[in-house]
Amino acid sequence: MLARVTSAALVGLDAHLVDVEVDISGGLPQFSVVGLPDATVKESRDRVRSALKNTGFHFPAKRITVNLAPAGVKKEGSGLDLAIALGILVAEEVIPQSMLDHSVVVGELSLDGRVKPITGALSFALTCRTGYDLLLPADNGAEAALVKGVRAYPVHTLPEAVEFLKGNQALVPSESRQDVLGAVSTMEDEDYADVRGQDHAKRALEVAAAGGHNVLMVGPPGSGKTMLARRLPSILPLLELDEAIETTRVHSVAGLLTPERPLLAVRPFRSPHHSISDAGLVGGGTIPKPGEVSLAHNGVLFLDESLEFKRGALEGLRQPLEDGYVVLTRASGTLKYPAQFMLIAAMNPCPCGYYGDRTRSCICSGIQIRRYRAKLSGPLLDRLDIHLDVPPVPVRELRTELPASEGSAVIRSRVVTARDRQRRRYRAEGIYTNAQLKPRLVKRYCGLEQPAQELLEQAMARLRLSARAHGRILRVARTIADLADSERIETVHIAEAIQYRSFDRNPDV
Repeated sequence: MLARVTSAALVGLDAHLVDVEVDISGGLPQFSVVGLPDATVKESRDRVRSALKNTGFHFPAKRITVNLAPAGVKKEGSGLDLAIALGILVAEEVIPQSMLDHSVVVGELSLDGRVKPITGALSFALTCRTGYDLLLPADNGAEAALVKGVRAYPVHTLPEAVEFLKGNQALVPSESRQDVLGAVSTMEDEDYADVRGQDHAKRALEVAAAGGHNVLMVGPPGSGKTMLARRLPSILPLLELDEAIETTRVHSVAGLLTPERPLLAVRPFRSPHHSISDAGLVGGGTIPKPGEVSLAHNGVLFLDESLEFKRGALEGLRQPLEDGYVVLTRASGTLKYPAQFMLIAAMNPCPCGYYGDRTRSCICSGIQIRRYRAKLSGPLLDRLDIHLDVPPVPVRELRTELPASEGSAVIRSRVVTARDRQRRRYRAEGIYTNAQLKPRLVKRYCGLEQPAQELLEQAMARLRLSARAHGRILRVARTIADLADSERIETVHIAEAIQYRSFDRNPDV
């Protein structure tokens, strides 16, 4: 008998429906899976056989052929196990075929019949919005329920799924956990009140957080670059619902979600080690997976000791910084991953780290410093909106009896207000922050009066800045004006934005 069960397979971030066709015929016992399966899918034969036998179902000693259609799309992962097992039971007339006509089935089977969690449940649920119910592992139920209009039925074991499809047992669809967005707060143990001194740096990071701008921090070891960067999430607003679902989807495909945390409410903060590969940072690999830039989508990517990263990995950041997404082209097809993130890069001013330090002498030659700083190319430097000098903190400012500086809660309130202003302004444009402004929108929303325009032109000539840097300055000035509750970009806003572009890659030592 021929049976058909609808399942789904991931291709990048998207889930594509797969028809699992099971044919059982006479002949020597054989179990074959066709339709471009990968090694994991082929191994499902042994998992399905053992799961059926160990849960009391009859496994037919006949010729079993499983076809995964469309045959031209490569199927990866273990999420087809449950669909194959149910297809065999439909072919054996244990389950009526009609009970599966409007359902999508995904899940991995253990040898004892338990249904184990899978990756990409949110993508599967989004695919089911065309009119399908979703039958999936219980651990993924809360995640799939985030998609409105989709009934996600959680199952724990293969017998439970069979009894549900036969009508002998009722299953309650998983409930949405969207209320977690309003209940989650950022980490309280990371607060800018702990940072002594560096008021100018905290102001620059406030501007960056308000507009979603990229930052380069330059300073000697121990000046507080890492401390400042790690506290940036404490002043960022929580994710909006559509942002949260989009970000959660990436983490779901990467297998980083837990049943206790089905929805990301706090913006992600990713800090990879400098030994990371190009594929690990940007994405890719033999089996393409999202890289750190995509895992930091709608959040922060922090590159500590950025000049220690491989040059190829750093240059790979150019396209996602400009476009907000990563395109991976392979022989099997092209994949697109979102990558709209804030880049915070930290570096020392020279190989020894003490160039410009008033307390310690630099032992590097001018050639060494220029060669060291040249690791950060001009095109990549152009894409970093704010260039921030982080000098050592004077010892007198480290005294514990001094009053604490402004805390993250106060700064965050100003950032949230500025972000709300931007969200209202760009509602019709489909963007959220000033950093996302395209050139045509910069012209529309970042107009300058004559004094401010003249100041900008003088700075462009003196600092020898590119046309891209011109647009970056206007975006930062727009954010500074938003923090000042001003719809007009004034000269003082342009002046502050220009200060954030004064980093010299090749100092005259």
